[in-house]
Amino acid sequence: MKITRVAATPLHLPITVQASGRSKTTSLSLCLVDIETDEGLVGTGMTAITEEEVIASVVNDIAGHALVGMDPMRHEQIWERLYWLLTPRGQSGYASHAIAALDLALWDLKGKALGQPCWRLLGGARAEVPVYATFGFAFFERDELAEAARGWVERGFNRLKMTVGHHGLARRDEPRPLDTLIAEDVQRIRAVREAVGPEVQIYIDANCSLDYFHALSLAQRIEQYGISFFEEPVSQNDIPNLVKLRQKTSIPLAAGQNEGLASRFRDMLVAQAVDVVQPNACITGGFTQCQRIAGMASAFNARFANGGAWPHHNMHLHAGLANGSLVEYHSVAVDCCRLVFDDLPVPSQGMLALPDKPGLGFEPNRERVAELAKRPGSRGAGKA
Repeated sequence: MKITRVAATPLHLPITVQASGRSKTTSLSLCLVDIETDEGLVGTGMTAITEEEVIASVVNDIAGHALVGMDPMRHEQIWERLYWLLTPRGQSGYASHAIAALDLALWDLKGKALGQPCWRLLGGARAEVPVYATFGFAFFERDELAEAARGWVERGFNRLKMTVGHHGLARRDEPRPLDTLIAEDVQRIRAVREAVGPEVQIYIDANCSLDYFHALSLAQRIEQYGISFFEEPVSQNDIPNLVKLRQKTSIPLAAGQNEGLASRFRDMLVAQAVDVVQPNACITGGFTQCQRIAGMASAFNARFANGGAWPHHNMHLHAGLANGSLVEYHSVAVDCCRLVFDDLPVPSQGMLALPDKPGLGFEPNRERVAELAKRPGSRGAGKA
């Protein structure tokens, strides 16, 4: 079997979220990648949280041509070729996203060729995975946030995540003082805890939007609310700052969803900078590299979980590997995927059952994708 065609499709997707009877409009972007073979099989991968048009150009103009004629079953060989093509001197960024989308397409194709779901090919450790619902976004007012939290608990979720920091460092020119931002975050976290009670697990995510001083200040002020982990608390996942922060708070720290190099996870683990490593299969070089990172986490007896959304791809990784754990059910990202894919599984009582269909177990709706690709959208990746 040989690869005959590789094609990427960038999509910018507007999403409407209902809160307290009012509509909130946001958007996310993603890039689909298809790999076709001379036997008629097609595998589909994706990436997101980046500039979707750049990824499409990387795939269509550079990487795809290098894969034509190769055996799609030899994913290690292909991954290595892509690494030296796109990241020959240790770059990350767009290259990691493109490699992730291509690698996922190869695994989808491999599963179809062998008649097995990806999670079984990855090891088949479990047939369902626990999920946490990411629901608490900056566009919610404090009362809307509390109401939304109650709604998710009523739907059977006892693990909830909300954002903090709200791109504070990136938007200092507005100005939006970080002291003011984290003071409001304390009140938002308090409102959610009071709304859901003591038994529900609450996670927070700063999306690398705070400096060490404000991340520490926020962590110390919210320890009383029993936070299960603080994700990406500091800019750049700065390892020395993560080490200092971890030493001064009882809240577990998590990071890694947008890291492109396995060596970055090695450095975090060696420095004991985090409690939870969070490679994302759609960003961190696909299943092929995420398996390697999961192996490092196991060797360090550190927790390995999913951050950065896209649960229907990451569920295969965490169901397949023995040390797999939490998968992020990011509500806006899930709404995006529902626009693009058919047959997506839905969680029940906080658990997501894995499909038995070969490959990823779901397919893009080609007619809808074609229509979505025609829609005008603002350039750049939407952030929820």
